[in-house]
Amino acid sequence: MTPSIETVRQLSDRHSNWGRWGSDDEKGTLNLVTGEMVVRAASLVTRGTTISMALPYDDEGPQTGFLGRFNPIHLMTRDGADAIAGTAIRDFYGGVEKHFIGTDDLIIMPLQSGTQWDALAHVIFEGKIYNGHGAEWVSSRGALKNDVANAADSMVGRGVLLDVPRALGVEWLEPGHAIGADDLDEAVSLAGISVGAGDFVFVRTGAMTAARSAGSWGDYAGGEAPGLGLGSVDWFASKDTAAVATDTWGFEVRPNETPDVAQPLHIVLIVHMGLWIGEIFDLDPLAEDCAKDGVYEFMFCGPPLPFTRAVGSPLNPTAIK
Repeated sequence: MTPSIETVRQLSDRHSNWGRWGSDDEKGTLNLVTGEMVVRAASLVTRGTTISMALPYDDEGPQTGFLGRFNPIHLMTRDGADAIAGTAIRDFYGGVEKHFIGTDDLIIMPLQSGTQWDALAHVIFEGKIYNGHGAEWVSSRGALKNDVANAADSMVGRGVLLDVPRALGVEWLEPGHAIGADDLDEAVSLAGISVGAGDFVFVRTGAMTAARSAGSWGDYAGGEAPGLGLGSVDWFASKDTAAVATDTWGFEVRPNETPDVAQPLHIVLIVHMGLWIGEIFDLDPLAEDCAKDGVYEFMFCGPPLPFTRAVGSPLNPTAIK
């Protein structure tokens, strides 16, 4: 039977965490991460190697303007020409020579144009956001409930890479491949680890590998793609994971499995489970390192920038091994 809106409602009801951590909770599954877990995650650091999972924030990113998302625009407000012309001294020191000349710049970007976390206010379903708060809490002033700043002190713990294409013996998954429980179990088996409560799970599809192989982003932003499918929901719920991120633009398989519902996993996971999800994570360097040393667990640190009332945030997620 083709999944539908009823499938989404059933999964949402089955795995709802509304009220689990209190009626005022805005952190969702990050409540699962304890101080003891962070201490244990620190013990995973044996080599002192740090691996970034972020794409560069520049004009060569994957965005095309779809849904109003464009690549970051970088502008200089004070540069070397100002130093040569003396305008930096004039503007900053009132014309008095102080020897120090600085440069400054700014970035114009949608907060979800690159590697990013979705806040729990990012998705509204049937008039509600996570924990039953009404849609009116996301206003023209931003998210008055469930904003991304709620995660600013919580995105640290044990990270686990699930390299699905490597586990299945391919370079990358083809567009439309819906990752289910069996695929995740295969990746867990390859890694030789277990996934448990409070873990930060990174699911590689190879979508970025495919784009790099083609020499172009193509339709990476909004096009057909491999991704997590509805068959993964029970799996993640049973593990009590803190957050899940992928190397794709939209996190879940595209075309979606539900013809009548767009982005159904966003609805189930964000709105009802309160599970933090990340998109556009560059997992290729980490995957190569894990394949080389055979270690697929690490300490993870990747908090969002604490933008007040924002529904998403860029970050520089880092694996420490």
